[in-house]
Amino acid sequence: MPSLTTENYVKAIYQLGGHVSGEVVATGAIAQQLTVSPGSVTAMLKTLRDADFVEYAPYEGVRLTQSGKKLALRVLRRHRLIELFLSQTLEMTWDEVHEEAEHMEHAVSDRLVDRIDDYLGNPTTDPHGDPIPKSDGTVQVAMGKALTEWPTGHPFRLIRVLDQSSEFLRFLTDSGLNLSSVGQVVDHKPHAATTTVQVDERTNVLSQQVADKLIVVAP
Repeated sequence: MPSLTTENYVKAIYQLGGHVSGEVVATGAIAQQLTVSPGSVTAMLKTLRDADFVEYAPYEGVRLTQSGKKLALRVLRRHRLIELFLSQTLEMTWDEVHEEAEHMEHAVSDRLVDRIDDYLGNPTTDPHGDPIPKSDGTVQVAMGKALTEWPTGHPFRLIRVLDQSSEFLRFLTDSGLNLSSVGQVVDHKPHAATTTVQVDERTNVLSQQVADKLIVVAP
């Protein structure tokens, strides 16, 4: 059975794009994602390579093998279904469920996760709009565009949030930007790196860093 550390690493590599054909992930990005030293990442990547979870070459980067991708999707399936279960059954807010799921995803069995999936009616997305992998390892293609790419004057619906830190999600809640919120882009100011939106007659000026993490579609 893969260790907690192994599961955390393959999940991080997947989320950083290491499952995409032709893409590699830098060790520095993994270190930042997991809040560990680059030296620790290098040592762990060699272990993952020996276990056939990754393809890794020093100074070049890392990508997941098929077995690594399969494990990453299993962990993400557990994590996202747990988040949704906590949200729907215990009415925890979207800024609370991520941290709890981080701990629980390593403790639950795939059998229990499948039961949770059935209980929730086989949902397709978690409370943050991320697609939930199916038990067969398939996952739907993520839709939408970053808010920074949405045309001025056009209405949008928020369907996914890429930053799931508690602080960021609380900021969105305080700004009236929750999942499925409908609004309109008022203005993009590239020179100021800001995007202004209106949601429910409320105007918010968002930094480009924030707007890049909000995925929207037409309502």
